[in-house]
Amino acid sequence: MRKDIKTTEAIFPMPVLMIATYNEDGSVNVMNAAWGMMLDRNMVVLNLTETHKTVKNIFKRKAFTVSIADAKHVVEADYFGVVSGNNTKDKFINSGLTAVKSEYVDAPIINEFPICMECEFIEYQDDEYGCGVIGKIVNVSALEEVMTGDNVDISKVEAIAFDPYTHGYYKVSERVGNAFKDGMKLKK
Repeated sequence: MRKDIKTTEAIFPMPVLMIATYNEDGSVNVMNAAWGMMLDRNMVVLNLTETHKTVKNIFKRKAFTVSIADAKHVVEADYFGVVSGNNTKDKFINSGLTAVKSEYVDAPIINEFPICMECEFIEYQDDEYGCGVIGKIVNVSALEEVMTGDNVDISKVEAIAFDPYTHGYYKVSERVGNAFKDGMKLKK
Protein backbone atom coordinates (compact mmCIF):
# COMPACT_ATOMS: atom_id res chain seq x y z
CA MET A 1 0.00 0.00 0.00
CA ARG A 2 1.18 3.57 -0.75
CA LYS A 3 0.58 6.73 1.25
CA ASP A 4 0.52 10.28 -0.09
CA ILE A 5 3.11 12.56 1.48
CA LYS A 6 3.18 16.35 1.73
CA THR A 7 6.21 17.23 -0.38
CA THR A 8 6.99 17.79 -4.02
CA GLU A 9 10.75 18.00 -3.39
CA ALA A 10 10.95 14.27 -3.74
CA ILE A 11 14.10 13.41 -5.69
CA PHE A 12 16.71 11.67 -3.56
CA PRO A 13 19.62 11.81 -3.47
CA MET A 14 20.18 15.48 -4.19
CA PRO A 15 23.84 16.41 -4.51
CA VAL A 16 25.40 18.75 -1.97
CA LEU A 17 27.35 21.14 -4.17
CA MET A 18 29.65 23.92 -3.01
CA ILE A 19 29.52 26.81 -5.47
CA ALA A 20 32.55 29.10 -5.08
CA THR A 21 33.23 32.54 -6.53
CA TYR A 22 35.27 35.61 -5.79
CA ASN A 23 33.67 38.70 -4.26
CA GLU A 24 34.36 42.20 -5.61
CA ASP A 25 37.28 42.57 -3.18
CA GLY A 26 38.84 39.24 -4.20
CA SER A 27 37.73 37.37 -1.08
CA VAL A 28 36.23 33.88 -1.42
CA ASN A 29 32.47 33.28 -1.35
CA VAL A 30 30.90 29.81 -1.14
CA MET A 31 27.29 28.67 -1.08
CA ASN A 32 25.63 25.29 -0.62
CA ALA A 33 23.35 24.27 -3.50
CA ALA A 34 21.41 21.01 -3.63
CA TRP A 35 19.53 22.03 -6.78
CA GLY A 36 22.15 21.27 -9.41
CA MET A 37 23.04 18.60 -11.94
CA MET A 38 24.82 17.79 -15.18
CA LEU A 39 23.13 19.39 -18.18
CA ASP A 40 25.41 17.76 -20.75
CA ARG A 41 28.73 15.90 -20.63
CA ASN A 42 30.63 19.13 -20.04
CA MET A 43 27.93 21.44 -18.65
CA VAL A 44 26.32 21.99 -15.26
CA VAL A 45 23.07 23.69 -14.37
CA LEU A 46 22.40 25.22 -10.95
CA ASN A 47 18.91 26.30 -9.97
CA LEU A 48 19.91 29.50 -8.18
CA THR A 49 18.16 32.86 -7.94
CA GLU A 50 19.75 36.21 -8.69
CA THR A 51 19.40 37.24 -5.05
CA HIS A 52 22.32 35.03 -4.04
CA LYS A 53 25.66 36.79 -3.56
CA THR A 54 27.22 33.89 -5.45
CA VAL A 55 25.07 34.51 -8.54
CA LYS A 56 25.92 38.21 -8.49
CA ASN A 57 29.60 37.22 -8.38
CA ILE A 58 29.14 34.75 -11.25
CA PHE A 59 27.64 37.53 -13.39
CA LYS A 60 30.64 39.79 -12.68
CA ARG A 61 33.47 37.22 -12.88
CA LYS A 62 31.95 34.97 -15.57
CA ALA A 63 33.24 31.92 -13.68
CA PHE A 64 32.63 29.64 -10.69
CA THR A 65 33.67 26.29 -9.27
CA VAL A 66 31.45 23.42 -8.17
CA SER A 67 32.84 21.11 -5.50
CA ILE A 68 31.35 17.88 -4.20
CA ALA A 69 30.81 18.14 -0.45
CA ASP A 70 32.00 15.22 1.68
CA ALA A 71 31.20 13.70 5.06
CA LYS A 72 34.39 15.10 6.62
CA HIS A 73 33.14 18.64 5.97
CA VAL A 74 29.38 18.37 6.56
CA VAL A 75 29.46 21.16 9.18
CA GLU A 76 31.22 23.57 6.83
CA ALA A 77 28.99 22.56 3.91
CA ASP A 78 25.85 23.18 5.93
CA TYR A 79 27.25 26.50 7.21
CA PHE A 80 27.66 27.64 3.59
CA GLY A 81 23.93 26.97 3.16
CA VAL A 82 22.60 28.64 6.30
CA VAL A 83 24.71 31.83 6.22
CA SER A 84 24.36 34.32 3.37
CA GLY A 85 27.31 36.04 1.75
CA ASN A 86 25.01 39.06 1.40
CA ASN A 87 25.00 39.45 5.20
CA THR A 88 28.26 37.87 6.43
CA LYS A 89 31.45 39.41 5.05
CA ASP A 90 33.86 36.80 6.48
CA LYS A 91 31.70 33.78 5.68
CA PHE A 92 34.51 31.77 4.08
CA ILE A 93 37.12 32.76 6.68
CA ASN A 94 34.72 31.68 9.45
CA SER A 95 34.58 28.17 7.94
CA GLY A 96 38.29 27.54 8.54
CA LEU A 97 38.68 26.10 5.03
CA THR A 98 41.31 27.23 2.52
CA ALA A 99 41.29 27.99 -1.19
CA VAL A 100 43.56 28.50 -4.19
CA LYS A 101 42.84 30.29 -7.46
CA SER A 102 41.89 28.07 -10.37
CA GLU A 103 44.40 28.00 -13.22
CA TYR A 104 41.51 27.78 -15.69
CA VAL A 105 38.78 30.20 -14.54
CA ASP A 106 38.48 33.30 -12.34
CA ALA A 107 37.18 31.38 -9.32
CA PRO A 108 38.55 29.66 -6.21
CA ILE A 109 39.07 25.95 -5.60
CA ILE A 110 38.29 24.92 -2.03
CA ASN A 111 41.25 22.76 -1.04
CA GLU A 112 39.43 20.48 1.38
CA PHE A 113 36.58 19.29 -0.86
CA PRO A 114 37.51 16.11 -2.79
CA ILE A 115 36.29 16.93 -6.32
CA CYS A 116 36.11 20.31 -8.07
CA MET A 117 34.66 21.32 -11.44
CA GLU A 118 35.99 24.62 -12.78
CA CYS A 119 33.34 26.36 -14.88
CA GLU A 120 32.94 29.23 -17.31
CA PHE A 121 29.60 31.01 -16.99
CA ILE A 122 27.50 30.41 -20.13
CA GLU A 123 24.07 31.90 -19.43
CA TYR A 124 21.41 32.63 -16.86
CA GLN A 125 17.83 31.56 -17.51
CA ASP A 126 15.24 33.44 -15.49
CA ASP A 127 11.96 32.91 -17.33
CA GLU A 128 9.10 31.00 -15.68
CA TYR A 129 10.75 27.61 -16.18
CA GLY A 130 14.34 28.79 -16.44
CA CYS A 131 17.12 26.69 -14.98
CA GLY A 132 19.25 29.45 -13.47
CA VAL A 133 23.03 29.34 -13.91
CA ILE A 134 24.50 27.28 -16.73
CA GLY A 135 28.23 26.71 -16.89
CA LYS A 136 30.73 24.90 -19.10
CA ILE A 137 33.16 22.64 -17.25
CA VAL A 138 36.68 23.42 -18.42
CA ASN A 139 38.59 21.32 -15.87
CA VAL A 140 37.91 18.77 -13.15
CA SER A 141 40.37 17.94 -10.38
CA ALA A 142 40.32 15.51 -7.47
CA LEU A 143 42.37 15.09 -4.33
CA GLU A 144 44.87 12.24 -4.77
CA GLU A 145 43.58 10.66 -1.55
CA VAL A 146 40.22 9.87 -3.21
CA MET A 147 41.73 8.24 -6.26
CA THR A 148 42.74 4.72 -7.13
CA GLY A 149 45.22 5.04 -9.97
CA ASP A 150 43.79 7.54 -12.45
CA ASN A 151 40.17 7.04 -11.35
CA VAL A 152 38.09 8.67 -8.64
CA ASP A 153 37.04 6.06 -6.06
CA ILE A 154 33.60 7.19 -4.84
CA SER A 155 33.91 5.09 -1.68
CA LYS A 156 36.91 7.25 -0.74
CA VAL A 157 35.15 10.52 -1.64
CA GLU A 158 32.35 9.94 0.90
CA ALA A 159 30.18 12.46 -0.93
CA ILE A 160 27.11 13.63 0.94
CA ALA A 161 23.58 13.82 -0.43
CA PHE A 162 20.72 16.01 0.78
CA ASP A 163 17.50 14.31 1.93
CA PRO A 164 14.60 16.67 1.11
CA TYR A 165 12.15 14.57 3.15
CA THR A 166 13.75 15.11 6.57
CA HIS A 167 16.47 17.68 5.72
CA GLY A 168 19.26 15.26 6.53
CA TYR A 169 22.62 14.60 4.93
CA TYR A 170 23.62 11.06 3.98
CA LYS A 171 26.99 9.65 3.03
CA VAL A 172 27.22 8.07 -0.42
CA SER A 173 29.90 5.43 -0.28
CA GLU A 174 28.95 1.88 -1.19
CA ARG A 175 28.86 0.54 -4.74
CA VAL A 176 25.87 -1.72 -5.34
CA GLY A 177 26.05 -2.41 -9.07
CA ASN A 178 27.59 -1.78 -12.46
CA ALA A 179 25.96 0.74 -14.81
CA PHE A 180 25.29 -0.38 -18.38
CA LYS A 181 26.12 -3.97 -17.43
CA ASP A 182 23.90 -5.40 -14.67
CA GLY A 183 20.68 -4.75 -16.60
CA MET A 184 21.96 -6.79 -19.50
CA LYS A 185 21.07 -9.90 -17.49
CA LEU A 186 17.41 -9.21 -18.26
CA LYS A 187 17.90 -8.41 -21.93
CA LYS A 188 16.40 -11.01 -24.25
